[in-house]
Amino acid sequence: MKPRTLAEWLDYQQSVHALGIDMGLDRVRAVWQRMDAPSLAKRVITVGGTNGKGSTVAFLEAMLTAARRRVGCYTSPHLMRYNERIRIDGVDAVDTALIDSFERIELARGEIPLTYFEFGTLAAFDLFARADLDVAVLEVGLGGRLDAVNVVDADAVVITTVDLDHVEWLGPDRDSIGREKAGIARRGKPAIVGELDPPHGLLEALLMQEAQIEQAGRHFKVERAAYGWHWHHGDGIKLTLPDPELAAPVQYANASAAIAALHALHLVDTAELARIAVAGMHLPRAPARLQSLGGDPALIVDVGHNPQAARALAEWLDAQPGGRVHAVYGALSDKDVSGVMTALGARIAHWHLASLDQDTPRGLPAIVLAGVLRHALPHAGFDTHADVRHALAAARAAAQHGERILAFGSFFVASAVLAETAG
Repeated sequence: MKPRTLAEWLDYQQSVHALGIDMGLDRVRAVWQRMDAPSLAKRVITVGGTNGKGSTVAFLEAMLTAARRRVGCYTSPHLMRYNERIRIDGVDAVDTALIDSFERIELARGEIPLTYFEFGTLAAFDLFARADLDVAVLEVGLGGRLDAVNVVDADAVVITTVDLDHVEWLGPDRDSIGREKAGIARRGKPAIVGELDPPHGLLEALLMQEAQIEQAGRHFKVERAAYGWHWHHGDGIKLTLPDPELAAPVQYANASAAIAALHALHLVDTAELARIAVAGMHLPRAPARLQSLGGDPALIVDVGHNPQAARALAEWLDAQPGGRVHAVYGALSDKDVSGVMTALGARIAHWHLASLDQDTPRGLPAIVLAGVLRHALPHAGFDTHADVRHALAAARAAAQHGERILAFGSFFVASAVLAETAG
């Protein structure tokens, strides 16, 4: 039976390709060519990296909106609704537009199998190509070189950070992973490296591809001030900016890389860059990036799910002294759970471990998390729960006035907490 609703289409996409992940560009490229491969926008910016991609997209979207550019953004995964993945002028794609696009993709693909992610990527391409965009901003799903997003040649790329994640697909060390992520860059086009200490493999690969490298700390830099911060570029530009609305010290690096990308593309002059950069610090939309949901005890939700993200959370907690911290934590089977727990260490007073095995086949039961925690942090207090909802309820019951609850570890954790607290 032909799918009719968006939910039916998404279920169908899960069934037509046996593998959840199938790296490679041949199938996606073939279908896109059958759809005539129209231009997505006047300019395309692709954002890759281990962490910080969603926040960097949010900064780019906010600044381009302030510059009165028509902008489309493709991100993944979603938190609450699939429609969040594709936005045009800040508005999520409606069901009817997605369904129409999926029908066009289905007609074009014929016998070519596509994964769930590839269907969504092609839908973003299709909708952007029909929207008369000034700029399309594309977030890489996994890696870079073989990710479906890389079918499109970007006018500039941002590579936020490189750390160990998805090692079974990308390689066992930062150099290997960096080479994969460098694959989104194009010859003669700007490649913004947002990390102060990127792996040699990343820089070597970018040089081999003859990309125009702009590296944080060398070509542009952040200077923190008593109030706000400064963005410097080697060509003499200095911008004075307010602190980003998005929390965590790492957001200065993400914002800085986003500004560097717009500067490298010469989309605006220096005066306009200063104006939109200021506006961009106030406007980014990136839910579940240290998002405070208020209350007492305070509830904070974050999508951090690997050791690098956990180190950023630890840095934020150290900069925000307060009462005891209760963690609501769940994880997927391909994540370095021990590395995450070790990075946070004694900053967590008590762990409320949530099973995710009912949410996804990749989800870990809480009892497995407990076994890892006993080994990583032998003296840590914890309890286990059937799901995120029960773990959150336990944390709320245990936390006292002035304490904090940090819910993190997966998009599944973040979405469950946001759903539980909605309304």
